[in-house]
Amino acid sequence: MRKTLRDELKMTRPFKSVEEEAILSIARTAALLEHAGSEALKPFDLTITQYNVLRILRGAGQQGMCRNAVGERLVTKVPDVTRLLDRMEASGLISRQRGTEDRRFVTTYITEKGMKLLEKIDRELPAMHDRQVGHMSQKRLRELVDLLEEVRNPY
Repeated sequence: MRKTLRDELKMTRPFKSVEEEAILSIARTAALLEHAGSEALKPFDLTITQYNVLRILRGAGQQGMCRNAVGERLVTKVPDVTRLLDRMEASGLISRQRGTEDRRFVTTYITEKGMKLLEKIDRELPAMHDRQVGHMSQKRLRELVDLLEEVRNPY
């Protein structure tokens, strides 16, 4: 039998509204998926946000990307992108280079070490995704994607 959100949260009273239930359901689902993602990335000594940065920089290719552009593309916004990039640079996953004409402009690149780490993770990710949403049909997953996009549209 399928557990409802009320069951998971051990609630004794009904939700105040379907809107409240929907928002709490999204938050609960996001928290469970984030926890699973964090656990899957632990063996790689990487956080979900660091993984996201590596994916963004891999997509940027040889052009690299400035700090602000990386921050704008993060799935989960962080208050201090510079500090995040500092830690990643210290671990050798990314490199940064100051502009020659404008020294304030710093371009960030993924390193070979970062690329190799992503390749390892890429081999593990399909199994994790299958554990998380493999029980759902492609049609239902597409509906879910569309519904979540609709929820985010006012923002």
